Amino acid sequence: MTLSKTINIQSLTAKNLPGNGKRPSWLRVKLPYGENYSNLQKLVTEQQLHTVCQSARCPNMGECWGAGTATFMILGNTCTRSCSFCAVATGRATGLDTEEPKRVAEAVQKMGVKHAVITSVNRDELKDSGAGIWAETIREVRKASPQTTMETLIPDVKSRWDALKLITDEKPEIISHNMETVKRLYRRVRPQAKYDRSLEQIQRTKDAGIRTKSGFMLGLSETVEEVYELISDLAAHGCDVLSIGQYLQPTKMHLPVHEFVHPDLFEHYKAYAYEQGMKYVESGPLVRSSYHSERGL
Repeated sequence: MTLSKTINIQSLTAKNLPGNGKRPSWLRVKLPYGENYSNLQKLVTEQQLHTVCQSARCPNMGECWGAGTATFMILGNTCTRSCSFCAVATGRATGLDTEEPKRVAEAVQKMGVKHAVITSVNRDELKDSGAGIWAETIREVRKASPQTTMETLIPDVKSRWDALKLITDEKPEIISHNMETVKRLYRRVRPQAKYDRSLEQIQRTKDAGIRTKSGFMLGLSETVEEVYELISDLAAHGCDVLSIGQYLQPTKMHLPVHEFVHPDLFEHYKAYAYEQGMKYVESGPLVRSSYHSERGL
């Protein structure tokens, strides 16, 4: 493999262990501030909306909100899954807010955003996995702000392919579904998900004529060879756009960080992904799924 010769991989994977818990210099972030940040925070509160920026404690919230953009989270803020890396609240979800799609569309219009990112919790108890609300949200945003492009970051629909079709039929510019980690770690990191099922979902989305995207985290004890395998599998299943970021433990109740991955290794994986045929890649310690999403169009 030619890329493995361009850097000393061993030197980048053996010297950045969490140790005393201090984060390395490349993981420092700016605190949220500024007029745009305050205005967006007020709008989200007034519209009774949820953002994954807040729920997932995204390190880029200050940068993105300061620029007037956010990732809206629909179908409530309680997830029916219990992934061991995620800060979103888990439990038994109740009811559906049928007015939520209109409120999201109104917020997108008021913000004047050119590119909106929308995601959701898992709603496994629903027969359509929440796809009906997803489709309605896309329609409402189109109606309120026709010039706005959209990335829809959707959960695993558990092979309910009719539900997936409800979303793909609305033709958002990008449909994303995150793999999150390498195959070996699925039982530990995503115990209610299946590696091959998520790959199939991405392939079916691609087959529907939609630009596809996925993302995963580093720092959970994955090996370089396992990351190569994951990137290759994504490329083979029609993934166009990829994001790669550092896992950061949200609370002491979540999985610990195994290592802080050096920025040079992120660049190495980025080069490998392009070699495998990816059309656009964001890769870095602070990269999250929706970071610079508009560049993947």
